[in-house]
Amino acid sequence: MDERSMALGESGHFAVRFNILGSLEGWHGERRLKLGSPTQERVLVTLLLEPGRMVPVSRLVAAAWDDEPPQTAAHQVRKAVAALRNRIPGGSELIVTDGIGYRALLDAGQLDLHQFNQHARLAREAVAAGRAVEAADELRTALDLWRGPVLAGAGGEVISAASAALEERHMTVAEQYHELRLELGEAAELVAPLRELVTSHPLREALRGQLMLALYRSGRQAEALEEFGRVRDLLVEELGIDPGAELTRLYEAILRDSPEVAPRPPQSVNGRGAPAPVAQDDLPPKLEQPPRTLPYDLPDFTGREAELRRIVAAGRAPGRGAARILGIDGMGGSGKTALAVHAAHRLAEEYPDGQLFVDLRGFSPGEKPQEAGTVIDSLLRSLGVPDDRMPDGLERRITLWLNIAAQRRLLLVFDNAVNAAQIRPLLPPSEGCLVLITSRIRMLDLDGAEWLSLELLSGDDSAALLARTLGEERSVAEPGATAQLVQLCGGLPLALRITAARLRNRPRWTVQYLVDRLADETRRLHELSAGERSVEATLRLSYQAMEESRRAAFRLLAEHPGGTLDVHSAAALLGGDVHEAEDALEHLLDIHLLEQPEMGLYSFHDLVRTYAMALRGDEDGAREAVQRLVSYYVTASEAACDVLFPGRSRYDTGAGRRPWRLPEMADDEQALRWFGREHDALRVVVERAGAYGVHRDAVVLARNFMFYLNLRGHHEEFGAISRLAVDSARVLGDPPLLQVSLGNLGIANWWLGAFQDGIVVAEEALQLASATDHRPTEAFCLDVLGLLHSALGNFERACVYLEQGIALHRELGVARMEAEALANLSSVLTWTGRYADAARHAARATELNRRLGERGNEITSLTWLALAHLGLGEDERARVCLAQALELCDETLQPGNVAFVHAHWAQLCQRLGQDQTAAEYADHAMELVSARGMPLRQAAVANVVALVHLRRGEPARAMDLHRHAHRLASALGYRIETARALHGMSQAAEALGDDTEAEAHRKAAEELYDAMDVTEAGRHV
Repeated sequence: MDERSMALGESGHFAVRFNILGSLEGWHGERRLKLGSPTQERVLVTLLLEPGRMVPVSRLVAAAWDDEPPQTAAHQVRKAVAALRNRIPGGSELIVTDGIGYRALLDAGQLDLHQFNQHARLAREAVAAGRAVEAADELRTALDLWRGPVLAGAGGEVISAASAALEERHMTVAEQYHELRLELGEAAELVAPLRELVTSHPLREALRGQLMLALYRSGRQAEALEEFGRVRDLLVEELGIDPGAELTRLYEAILRDSPEVAPRPPQSVNGRGAPAPVAQDDLPPKLEQPPRTLPYDLPDFTGREAELRRIVAAGRAPGRGAARILGIDGMGGSGKTALAVHAAHRLAEEYPDGQLFVDLRGFSPGEKPQEAGTVIDSLLRSLGVPDDRMPDGLERRITLWLNIAAQRRLLLVFDNAVNAAQIRPLLPPSEGCLVLITSRIRMLDLDGAEWLSLELLSGDDSAALLARTLGEERSVAEPGATAQLVQLCGGLPLALRITAARLRNRPRWTVQYLVDRLADETRRLHELSAGERSVEATLRLSYQAMEESRRAAFRLLAEHPGGTLDVHSAAALLGGDVHEAEDALEHLLDIHLLEQPEMGLYSFHDLVRTYAMALRGDEDGAREAVQRLVSYYVTASEAACDVLFPGRSRYDTGAGRRPWRLPEMADDEQALRWFGREHDALRVVVERAGAYGVHRDAVVLARNFMFYLNLRGHHEEFGAISRLAVDSARVLGDPPLLQVSLGNLGIANWWLGAFQDGIVVAEEALQLASATDHRPTEAFCLDVLGLLHSALGNFERACVYLEQGIALHRELGVARMEAEALANLSSVLTWTGRYADAARHAARATELNRRLGERGNEITSLTWLALAHLGLGEDERARVCLAQALELCDETLQPGNVAFVHAHWAQLCQRLGQDQTAAEYADHAMELVSARGMPLRQAAVANVVALVHLRRGEPARAMDLHRHAHRLASALGYRIETARALHGMSQAAEALGDDTEAEAHRKAAEELYDAMDVTEAGRHV
């Protein structure tokens, strides 16, 4: 007797308990129940597999009989339920009638499956809380409940499918358990149990990897490497594929003794004592009549809560042996003075001997910065020193100021400072003083100062400030226009206050009217002025404070079309090296004419860029600067594509290209990050390259950019860029570049569903390639034509094109393109039902893609390999292939393809009885493809997900999805998915009881299948 057979009810008496994780057991206290015939056991197990859910009689019939059920099957199921109620104590309360079926009602402690799930859940929670030992214990307890397949494997097809799903969960828990024990420092003791599991499940790569790791950490490196060889041979022999990427990486790490696979030490906890509190020094006495010269505090001060908390906290912190100095830097108009004054009013009571404000006029129109002598005189007078007691000479006045300040607890606001030299003589020596400095420049050479850089206001704070300054009534009356106005002001408090002031002074103006005036970028800065305040004047002060070389750099850098720029693209614009460019960028950052969204990147505020663009002159050489920028981006994109797409064909990028310094792009992650960062800039640069007549650069850059756009699934942009490339290639008159550009436009048309347009341009490209005997492009164009004809359902013609392309790629030794064409051919053969040939081509494509490291293409070939295996009835092989594809998926790369994988994984999970997992993947597939997939891919995914819903007993939802797929596919002329949608609509209509509609859809589907020569096997998905 063990915990599996013991369960107490709420009354304290023994409750009935069932164990289904193995042979069926029923217990009442210590007495094992006799549950009756095999039919009764199957009915009971089917109910217990879905505790708390209604199971229809039809499903119980399917579970009870493997072959054709007898005509009296439903009646016999009801008799079996009645018998079970009699055999089980309290059976009438445990098995209840519910509509068209029955429901098993159990507490958590009455079923081993419940307990298994509960321990797995507790383990997840323990892992999330960092309690690894506790998590391992919970998983061990869950695994101890497992005794084998449901009904010991004798349950028939329905129960076996559910048992397979449970076995998958069991293995997942086992893998999690051994992973935790490995992380806890165990190794040698895990070898034997892991080897036993691997023997039972030889194709599970996660288990094999854990065994390799346990062997390696036990000092058995050679045996660990041998395990990889075994599983590689097994996968090749059984499935015709190599081990997945994760297992291969582990093998390589073990081979080179990488630190990432080194043995883990046992967990330990190190405690730390709390730091001792810092004592506060005694405060000096207060003055009887302290000076207070702070400006008034803005009643509508808004936002800056985090910054305000930091300043107030600094002002209230204990002394540190010297005055506390806090600097606030930010661009002109960002609200530095308002924040400092607001904080000073908050802190006034903390500094009872005086709160003094001094405008140092560092950036004031028409005025010179104040000198130290003038400021010291003002401070001394504020502290009560009369003119006749004022010492002669600056040094003696500074000494007097320092002596007085040393005996006072003062709050000093030095506003609008120009540099550290202006500030240093003014700093008091007393730790009882607080100094707040505002400046457009962060003074890194001011020792002892802490700096707080003001960012732009957030959207919410900007809207709140506008509402408070303009009035809630006008803001609420035009919410859309108000949101536009906030956006146009770009989070700059000065701009927001100016626009509010203009609207208050012009009550007849609507907010939309002012928005329309600001929409003209050439007049935007002119509109942002009110009285003596002007955004343009504020920016002009910063600009005029620079040397001419810095001004010229400021004007040229505004030519950069991206949201951000780095030192490399800046160097190209400025025509110098990266060190000079970095100096210019950092200077502009220091005076807040540039922002730094992240380390190494710089950006313009929209209003600052507008100001810089308005300053351009012919002497700046803007055209030449942009041509240098185009040249740089061609070189950089070539380097990125060399990393991401190493097998691609290369084209001449022009002679005499400068050896530009490039950012680090040593691996896929860095190259992808570069492309992602430069995305917006690249689009504009391609346009400008064509407009400036740099057509070769335009074509080559466009092609490189399109590789990335395809990878990310930006197919509409892919189409727009491909058209620009064709235009430039025609002007250039370079046949190879025109051919490849036309071919890429053909691919764009395929993604966009313009199949006939794609065929036209692809045929033109093929004719040009044949005429010039450019065989690589000829092979590429054959692939594109095959792809386009397959979408139109011209499968025989598509196969001819693809087979010709494959032969030519193979002859030329272009393995990457051969793999792509093989995968496309596999898809056509799968659609037509020729699954054995489809599997052969997809397996070869997968082999090539793995060898080349083409992750995205490997996902595609693995998916078609899985679908071919499914067509052949080889579910386990399909599961392994699709699992590997799923492991490789990254939703940021080719999201439409990822959704396609998820949809088919949902379908496969459903076949294995994993209904909840199937529902989750199906829903996610639809979310992903709806948000980021093209109509072509949306139709395919919707058809697959519809089948999942149909088999879940949701024909209405299935009908909706099939209709949606039909609308998309028929509008595109995508005949295979149109036929599949009609076929699915027929099945859904039949399930809904509409035989007439079902027959109409079935006939329409059959007509399309016949027209496309789809075999009978290809019609039953």
